[in-house]
Amino acid sequence: MSIKQKSLDFGQRLGKAILLPIAILPVAGLLLGISSALSGAAVLQAYPVLNNTILQAILQIMNAAGSGVFSALPLIFAVGIAVGLVKGDKGTAGLAAVVGYFVLIITINALLKVTGGLPPEGTDPRAYGQGLQFGVMTLQMGVFGGILAGIGTAFVHNRFYKTSLPEFLAFFGGSRLVPIVNTFAFLIIGSLMFLIWPFIGHGIAAFGEFATGLGVFGSFLYGLTLRTLYLLGLHHVFYLPFWTTSAGGTLEVGGQVYQGFQTIFLAQLSDPSTTKFFENLALFNSGRYLHIMIGMPAVAFAMYKAIPAGPKRKATAGFLLSMGLTAFITGVTEPLSFALLFASPILFVIEAVLFASVFVVAALADITIGSTFSAGAIEFLLFGVFQGNDKTNYIWALLLGIPIAIAYFFIFKTAIIKLNAKTPGREDDGVTEEEKTSPSNYVTDSGKSEQIIAALGGMSNITDIDNCATRLRVSVKKGDVIDVNALKSTGAYNTIVRGTSVQVIFGPKVNLVRADIDEYIESIS
Repeated sequence: MSIKQKSLDFGQRLGKAILLPIAILPVAGLLLGISSALSGAAVLQAYPVLNNTILQAILQIMNAAGSGVFSALPLIFAVGIAVGLVKGDKGTAGLAAVVGYFVLIITINALLKVTGGLPPEGTDPRAYGQGLQFGVMTLQMGVFGGILAGIGTAFVHNRFYKTSLPEFLAFFGGSRLVPIVNTFAFLIIGSLMFLIWPFIGHGIAAFGEFATGLGVFGSFLYGLTLRTLYLLGLHHVFYLPFWTTSAGGTLEVGGQVYQGFQTIFLAQLSDPSTTKFFENLALFNSGRYLHIMIGMPAVAFAMYKAIPAGPKRKATAGFLLSMGLTAFITGVTEPLSFALLFASPILFVIEAVLFASVFVVAALADITIGSTFSAGAIEFLLFGVFQGNDKTNYIWALLLGIPIAIAYFFIFKTAIIKLNAKTPGREDDGVTEEEKTSPSNYVTDSGKSEQIIAALGGMSNITDIDNCATRLRVSVKKGDVIDVNALKSTGAYNTIVRGTSVQVIFGPKVNLVRADIDEYIESIS
């Protein structure tokens, strides 16, 4: 396998692994969002019924729980990424990641002591690029430290978890060896980070200042890159530095400095003194609501209207309605985006440009609505409407949403017809009878797991199988034996084969697909 293919495979696996710790963020955001929305001074003044001792105590506990999850994000990322990247014995990998992360920050702390680099008593450690992490004064690596610990642990684990030792040391062999090796590995990694992190930290900060300094043009480039990488499943890797490092901005909240627009947003949610959410949310985040919650349902309607009136339009209406509602409510747009891509790459290019353009619109309107995972109606209500217009400018999102929806509709309807693109309902009649009668969605416990495995070339061709939010991600030995049509007959929207990396798009039901496949594999093992 070429270096390029290996890099692509690792990037896709890392993107998938990052989804696990990111999935924790909606929980923290939900707790912080509800407690913040219902305990603010203005809300209590407007709705005195909420000023109840028991209710406010519950909200305070929810706020503390959300803040606790938020404070532990570096460790959560360390464990989540390690578990997501390793090939087997994931529990041991999680433990080794905890060991690795603490050895990392403690090694840096020890080197700061030895070299006299700790801040003098009574001074602000932030001025020295340092801060407390789980009670340990260390360099402010934030979530990046957790990501480093997760990736490093995964490499150690995959290399040593099946290692055999001599008989007298056999007890320490296998998976028990991983935390031991990891301890020494992160003594070395911690020492290296002590030397190079100051340069990395300054570089990230400079990049953040550069991107922010570009203003709306930087917003456009961010959006365009984000949507383009979405094709390869690498968008999670791209946006994470903006979420969690100074690339996304730096701000003091409640007397503490936070880095990354997502980290800052979560901190502001738990801070009752917040009067306006961080301005970089307008540059790098709020445009997602305009595209996903407003634009993409309009795209689904454009697909519907582009189908000639008749039985096909009627038969496809429910399918397109479900995809539009999924985008609007939950923020999941992959079924629509890949329908555009596979109908015509030009349609996806149009979508990517519009995606970047509405980022500019959000920036110009200073819409500062945060998010934790998606950008659908649920999070729009929680982090936009419930937080108040003064903090978010959410009313502008609604007002601008009307012309945006109209523009998306006419642009895509015109493009689909002009290109004669084969979007859902516009396919040629020359399809097989099997394709005509195949279900549009996967049905759990339908016995199709065996068909999926066979279409992927059988168990002998599969080296790894996993999933993200909407895709089954499979590593295979031979990509040219994949039966795309057979996969479509099981309920897949479509399939992407890139070398030995295969992504089978099932939409939000992919977790059910994966569960059925796991049960099938276990039954034949």
